[in-house]
Amino acid sequence: SGGSVQAWSDYLSVRLHPKSVYVIRQYMHDGDCGCLEAFGQGESLLQDPSCIEELEDRLHFYVEECDYLQGFQVLCDLHNGFSGVGAKVTELLCDEYSGKGILTWGLTPVTSNGGDSQKNVYRVMNTALGIARLSSHSSLFCPLSLRGALGLKPQPPVTFPYINYDASLNYHSSAILAAALDALTAPYRLSSSQGSMMHLAETLTFGGRKVVAAWASLPFPALRGSSLPDTLRAYPQALPWKLLSPCGERKVGCCFAQSVVLRGIRKESHVSSCPGEPPTAPLHACESTEQTLQRYLHTLFPGAFSTSHVLEQPCHTLPPYPQFFSPLLTRQGFLLDKPPRYSSTAVESVPVLAALQSSPLLHTLLYGLYKDVQKLNTRRWASFFSAGVEQDDFQEALEELRTLSQCYEMGFEADESEDEADSD
Repeated sequence: SGGSVQAWSDYLSVRLHPKSVYVIRQYMHDGDCGCLEAFGQGESLLQDPSCIEELEDRLHFYVEECDYLQGFQVLCDLHNGFSGVGAKVTELLCDEYSGKGILTWGLTPVTSNGGDSQKNVYRVMNTALGIARLSSHSSLFCPLSLRGALGLKPQPPVTFPYINYDASLNYHSSAILAAALDALTAPYRLSSSQGSMMHLAETLTFGGRKVVAAWASLPFPALRGSSLPDTLRAYPQALPWKLLSPCGERKVGCCFAQSVVLRGIRKESHVSSCPGEPPTAPLHACESTEQTLQRYLHTLFPGAFSTSHVLEQPCHTLPPYPQFFSPLLTRQGFLLDKPPRYSSTAVESVPVLAALQSSPLLHTLLYGLYKDVQKLNTRRWASFFSAGVEQDDFQEALEELRTLSQCYEMGFEADESEDEADSD
């Protein structure tokens, strides 16, 4: 049920090499005091020569085992002091391994703070500093969360039509994000892939747009036995996916570039359910599932640069994956026409559609976060700055956030933000 799960290690089924874990002993995990709660605390940890030496030793141990080092994936909490840890780690990687890909995922729990105003302010300040610093040292940065928004004002969490998850359980929300991440990263993890981490980053981050948004359809709503063209034709205006980057608004609009992955769909599923008949729509005329998805994406996003991958292997949801799926799903995660008379067995796998997008929606996220932090009276939060962040560095990071947000502006938004800048 997840009720007894307190930490990720409680349900970890993978054996970890001793060299792969570095424990920070100066701070307690979720204790009442001694928490790693401010960006400056995390940053100062990585300025300790003994800590740096230990990290580099562990890193070199693995790097030396690589036949072909593409780069690094960094998964980092944004809401607490690990934001500062991640910023220094990515800076270290950027300095030591220039030319290698650094793909960074900034994570935030759905619920936090418990009504504590200081924790809420710290969360927003940590997040603003984290996004500015992590994106500057990474090839690509993606905020990932089921929160409605990253700013001060709470928004309802993301909902999914065929998942009944408990937003208060990190065990549930992290499972959804993990399934999306598993699909999003497939293009450079496959042995058959032609692209690398750097190639993916370069296709999405042109024009200074280092931040991307994630979308996912979990499960991808395909009826049992239906073809891919028939499934996609049911959504002529927008894909049935949900935004996993907390932009505050969920509308699907245009995008500049995107990488889309569909997994769990058989290669022959592009064939119409009525063989022998002439194609009834352009999607039915496609010769493969890859071509079907590509044509559909070009129809929905005509001006965007789109790459797509279709994989037959689904996302496996065997234990310890939580069983929070709708009874409308088969064991393989496909939709039934009507609810079963008796409750079905556990869902063992699901098809997933996921995408990374460079999108104007990111202007809402970045500029909204910038405006929220600007409203704060930072003199009231001297304890945050006593942890090691200078006021000047903080303001510089905020300006970086504002500059970054401008990369995603469309015409009318640019005029609006210029007016706001004048009034400031």
